[in-house]
Amino acid sequence: MSSGANPFALVNGRVILPDRVLAGHALVIQGATIQDLPPQEALPPEMPRVDVGGRLISPGLIDIHTHGALGHTFNEPTPQAFAAITQENLRRGVTGLLATTATAPIQDLAACLAMAREWIAGVHPQAREGAQVLGVHVEGPYFSPAQAGAQDPAHLRTPDDGSVEQLLAFHDVIRILTFAPELPGALALTRRLLELGIVPGAGHSNATEEEALPAIDAGLRHMIHIWSGQSTTVREGPWRKPGLLELSLTDERLTVEMIADNRHLPRTLMRLAVQCIGPERLCLVSDATSGAGLPEGARFRMGEMEYQVHDGVGMMLDRSAFAGSTTLLSQMIPVMTQVVGVPLHQAVGMASLNPARVIGLEERKGSLEPGKDADVVVFEENFEAWKVWVRGREVMSHE
Repeated sequence: MSSGANPFALVNGRVILPDRVLAGHALVIQGATIQDLPPQEALPPEMPRVDVGGRLISPGLIDIHTHGALGHTFNEPTPQAFAAITQENLRRGVTGLLATTATAPIQDLAACLAMAREWIAGVHPQAREGAQVLGVHVEGPYFSPAQAGAQDPAHLRTPDDGSVEQLLAFHDVIRILTFAPELPGALALTRRLLELGIVPGAGHSNATEEEALPAIDAGLRHMIHIWSGQSTTVREGPWRKPGLLELSLTDERLTVEMIADNRHLPRTLMRLAVQCIGPERLCLVSDATSGAGLPEGARFRMGEMEYQVHDGVGMMLDRSAFAGSTTLLSQMIPVMTQVVGVPLHQAVGMASLNPARVIGLEERKGSLEPGKDADVVVFEENFEAWKVWVRGREVMSHE
């Protein structure tokens, strides 16, 4: 597979840009970066070309909330688990991701963070063979028991219990840390995360607007998986008290995740999220579990909890709640275009540029612009990946 500093051009494709889909132009890659996007007829005749046969040329997708695939999770601090998950994501056109942990004992989470630090540093050679791990999303353990969902209730904690600093010893690799903003110590945690350059996120929370706003005012700026594990309006006597859902839909300071697997949310709720939040702040995430890529009926584990692939989604065994999705990010784009009715360039932006913005990497990744990393995917019409480049190196091809 190709790599090297000599420029080459992808031709005969439709290039997905942040504001439109462009035909008749080539994408020129030199070394690890995108060099140019000229009209095809302007290419020098001697330039090497890759004819993509009318397919879609897309920025590499970025999943900022994904737990696992193929029976493995990022809660397993082993090269085998990280390799399996990142390679399966790469095969689907995800070129960058946040290794997302689920609630577990603090010492176990610290081991996962140590493994991620090694992986990002290139200690393990398999790291070159899959999607780039751009950091870690620590999802829990500081959550509300009432909104735990599939998070293990045995290991839930509060931010003021003295355990946070054990995790923040790995602040160099943590990009997002999600917690329930109504818990004791949440406001101090918000400020501490901001000091360390970590995105404070809210989720698995029973907060009212009154309880959440102090954290948002202090800098909390991300909401995970809208409608899932998220508080909504309650009545206190005659008074209606909004929750995180209503804040997600209306507060322009927030970026918001949505699981667009056509299982977690029906079409109407996905449309409502797009219309309220808008195409620049809404991020598609897979929230994929170790059940991603496994057949219907297969059982899988997240930490000490066991779940099942049922009707195309992860389920609690008692069917009382979803347990993450079993759909990886690329297959959420057809849901957005065909079911929700979002234009293709916006759907792709929700799975590439918007996530890059959330984690502060939009200057390098997330769109096909000169000077950015050449993380490029050529997709078939059904969004199966045909070829993938990571930083200009061809790493996967179905040609």
